[in-house]
Amino acid sequence: MIVTDGSVPSRFIAEVGFDSRDTRTERCESVTIDRLDLTTKLYQPSIFPEVARVAGGERSESPTVVDLDPTTFCDLACPECISGKLLNQGRFSAQRLEALAGELVTMGVKAVILIGGGEPLAHRGTRSVIHTLGEAGIALGVVTNGTMIEQNLPGLARYASWIRVSMDAATTETYRLFRPNRKGESVFDRVVANMRLFARAKTGALGYSFLVMSREEADGTVLSNHDEVLQGAELAKDIGCDYFEVKAMFDEQHHIVGISEQMRESIDTQIEKARYLESADFQIINSSTLTSLQEREGPIQEKEYRTCRVTELRTLVTPSGVYVCPYHRGNPAARLGDAVTESLVDIWQKSDRSIVDPSRDCRFHCARHRSNLEMDEIAAGRGRAVLDNDTDLFI
Repeated sequence: MIVTDGSVPSRFIAEVGFDSRDTRTERCESVTIDRLDLTTKLYQPSIFPEVARVAGGERSESPTVVDLDPTTFCDLACPECISGKLLNQGRFSAQRLEALAGELVTMGVKAVILIGGGEPLAHRGTRSVIHTLGEAGIALGVVTNGTMIEQNLPGLARYASWIRVSMDAATTETYRLFRPNRKGESVFDRVVANMRLFARAKTGALGYSFLVMSREEADGTVLSNHDEVLQGAELAKDIGCDYFEVKAMFDEQHHIVGISEQMRESIDTQIEKARYLESADFQIINSSTLTSLQEREGPIQEKEYRTCRVTELRTLVTPSGVYVCPYHRGNPAARLGDAVTESLVDIWQKSDRSIVDPSRDCRFHCARHRSNLEMDEIAAGRGRAVLDNDTDLFI
């Protein structure tokens, strides 16, 4: 952790789980696919027919990918949590959560990401969901704080396509400052130990997520974790992770928060130094949010289109409602229905996924902006060749 001088907004909100993607690179027969390349993934053979229909303006029969928040409860108390106002406000019952898993199978959903909101592994029904989805052959991703991996290890090791652990630190003290538990303590060592357990048992990928954060104290000094990027990458490699991902912060409206030139240069230098760690089994990943900062694109991502086609392919299911996407979690204007009392099948059949206007409502950085632009190309007959096989269905 570093203490610096500088002027930054007094309240920062951390992005804790929007780019919900595995970040390994895999090879299909005709092309190398980077799992951060969401546009190329649209051309996988099992999903492209639905993508093409949606690109042409049709409604989808079911979502391809579902982000599922089993609970809003979290055992940590991160000051910069972007979901802070939504935490500890409800959860699905174990019975309803299992029924939802069955509905996802019935609908033919291709991939599910257990995320939050809260900590997805904190729900006692999550183990059953993992088993149900895994046995049905649905690809499964998990975004977690890592504190409960051990209790859920058998199912995760067998069924998870990937797990991404939100770490945001490389030392116990910095973890305490930015990711304390409810007693203000650091559980860094426990999380690292849990990650090592999964690394030894896994069949899927393990990611170490590092969100660059800053906080202004009352005396005007700024606390930051940015000086631990290189150390975090080294720890990730030692743990046995498949990748180390660096991300930028969002404010409450999901706009990327700018950083000082000094901080930017420090991060760039550390990432470059960390490249020596890369191998066929380990990658250093710049998220799209960090790339936006590095290219000085600013907090606004303008969009000319009025309809987000990706909302026909991907949706968010939470205890407080079903929403068009994770960026609009908790936004009543983007709510499609109530999955606590209604079948997801019924919600999907009757809901209007075009209720959000990206040109007006989504001027923040959206990871699926380029997917929308690519779908315009598909609709215009300028799309690419369909790939030979599926490699990563988390579009």
